[in-house]
Amino acid sequence: MVEGRSRVASHDSHTGRLPGMFMSPGTSSFTEFLGAHAPDLLPGRRMAQLAGGTPGSVEVPHATTIVAVTFPGGVVMAGDRRATSGNMIAQRDVEKVFRADEFSAVAIAGTAGIGMEIVRLFQVEIEHYEKTEGRTLSLQGKANRLAAMIRGNLGLAMQGLVAVPLFAGFDTERETGRIFSYDPAGGRYEEQDHYSIGSGSVFARGALKKLWRTDLSEADAALVCVHALYDAADDDSATGGPDLIRRIFPVVAAVTADGYRRLPEEEIADLAQSVVDERYDSPGGPTAPLR
Repeated sequence: MVEGRSRVASHDSHTGRLPGMFMSPGTSSFTEFLGAHAPDLLPGRRMAQLAGGTPGSVEVPHATTIVAVTFPGGVVMAGDRRATSGNMIAQRDVEKVFRADEFSAVAIAGTAGIGMEIVRLFQVEIEHYEKTEGRTLSLQGKANRLAAMIRGNLGLAMQGLVAVPLFAGFDTERETGRIFSYDPAGGRYEEQDHYSIGSGSVFARGALKKLWRTDLSEADAALVCVHALYDAADDDSATGGPDLIRRIFPVVAAVTADGYRRLPEEEIADLAQSVVDERYDSPGGPTAPLR
């Protein structure tokens, strides 16, 4: 890893100039550039080296449940804070929802280390494209770039180190929120209205189906996400619910025409408290009308 890094960072000691690979025109994809000149710095290759070539035998932290909900003005994405290692809680306050760029958000479930490496590389990928091309990549273009990066991790995924993202954002051309899910082989799928990934996704998805409406406001969409994560934590031990004692709450972000906004901690705390208070009277959560 150090050797590969030195190849990229090296310069001509006599002239002080960057190597020719930085000066010649090439692809607008930073991932492809890295794959050509320092492939050992890509997330999959780095993790393989750290695991000594046998990643399937390594017990690593896993991130769990992520949810996303569209509403007329955009999309809200939320993630619980727990990471697990086997049957143990590896971390109680890990963050899984990140700003991808001004109009999109990305979150990860699965092997936490690989997922976070992919997120960081994806952020650079988008910025690199904008600087080299002089224009913004479309939301669907960003989703496609992320799919290619996930496909690059297929070797480790087949050995058990799977990292799967959920990508969402505000499409400035269509003026609507959109959600994209992925499989470990890099398959990209556009989801309608709402979606969830991770170990608690089956329980969260049930709550989303029950609570989603076409006329949700941003605040209502955030509340639906917190309810869905609570339901996931209620039935999935790997998903962490709101921790009122330690003041650890889900990460919730909204993406609208005004851009990406992470909801303030105090706002999420109020949402979590209202959900917990409501569950005292209705442990199963709110019910949807039959008609």
